[in-house]
Amino acid sequence: MARRITRRSLLKGGVAGGLVLGASLGGLGISRAKPSKGKEPIRIGGQGATSGAHADYGWQMMAGATLAIEEINAKGGVLGRKLELKFMDEELKPATAVKNARYLVTDWGADFLFGIDSSGSAMAVGPVLPELNKLCFFCHAATHRLTEELVTAKGIKQIFRMVAPVYQDALAAWVFKDDSNIKRWAGINCDYEYGYVAWNLFKQNMKKFRPDVEFVAAAWAPFWTMDFSSHISAVMAEKPDAIFATPWAGEGVMLLRQALLLGVFDKIQVWWQGMGGSVDLLEGISREVEGNKFQGKLWATARYIHNYPDTPENKKFVEAFRKRWGKFPNYSAESSYSTIYAIKAGVEKAQSVETAKVAAALEGMELKTPAGSRLIRKEDHQAIYTVPAGRVIKTPDYPLPILGDLKVIPAKDYFRNPPFEPVAATK
Repeated sequence: MARRITRRSLLKGGVAGGLVLGASLGGLGISRAKPSKGKEPIRIGGQGATSGAHADYGWQMMAGATLAIEEINAKGGVLGRKLELKFMDEELKPATAVKNARYLVTDWGADFLFGIDSSGSAMAVGPVLPELNKLCFFCHAATHRLTEELVTAKGIKQIFRMVAPVYQDALAAWVFKDDSNIKRWAGINCDYEYGYVAWNLFKQNMKKFRPDVEFVAAAWAPFWTMDFSSHISAVMAEKPDAIFATPWAGEGVMLLRQALLLGVFDKIQVWWQGMGGSVDLLEGISREVEGNKFQGKLWATARYIHNYPDTPENKKFVEAFRKRWGKFPNYSAESSYSTIYAIKAGVEKAQSVETAKVAAALEGMELKTPAGSRLIRKEDHQAIYTVPAGRVIKTPDYPLPILGDLKVIPAKDYFRNPPFEPVAATK
């Protein structure tokens, strides 16, 4: 009997040397996908954070891609060729991400690349892609500069992004613009590009809606921050009505727990946690949500949430993911799953794996994905789709907290459009 693959066994067996599906993993329960006679597999190289406090994101990317590849290979592959996956640890380090991309293309023979969690890593890998001449589908890194500067301004056609960028974080401006009781906002943000741009975009949009709003304080936390008490105390000294926060994964969990210990939720009206709708963060604060510790004041969004949209595609994906991996998918899993299907659609339309032909085939393509209809915009290769915001709640229908009281703002209302006006990527 095939042994069940757990997150731990997959990471141990897969990441150290890179997970290869379609090769020899029979001992772990994955069947060998023998290439058709005379047809080499299509090789897909991925990378994400699979170590440290953000490790669940890389694992989710690997799990989503694995699920899609298994489904596609079970139906004969793409143009009669099986898909192969190799996944590596990006370590949230730009130098490592570039090294991985070079290795995957030049040594392993990748036909396509995907993944990357860090915006810094994305901005380092992007300029290398014309030299490697392989398409890279970014599944997490949120910086607007990836598509606005590198694709639209510099014309790097090898970049595609399947996940909502930092525009999604600024959705808070649309959700709270009509609440006249909230006049003083403070930010606790990541001390790197994602945090800078998310905060600046939010302020820019909120000011358009509400010129009377004040931004009274901002604190900045670098990667690996575990003690947020000084950041919380600094912004709470300015008596804000609401908090806008962007630390994610385990850091987001620590921030919220420490805010509870310091009594923040007794003093504010709203806390917005940028990517707080991700499964790992919701799991981390499950007991606090169940105990109503956040008093219904915690709001969040993500780049996909598993309980939206209510479509056959999403239900099928969530059920298959839970059956395969025993947990709910986060947005990294959904975006990598949809990436593999986008590669399939592009290759089939182009009848080729050649970079230029597949890129041309994908431009303007609309795909049905678990997250909803995704339109790959020709001008910047950004996939456009809608993700709601919501209040963090616990219901009997799910074993973990979810986003409820959903506010669905169409993506066209808050996604930026070319020609792009500059947004400061600084504090």
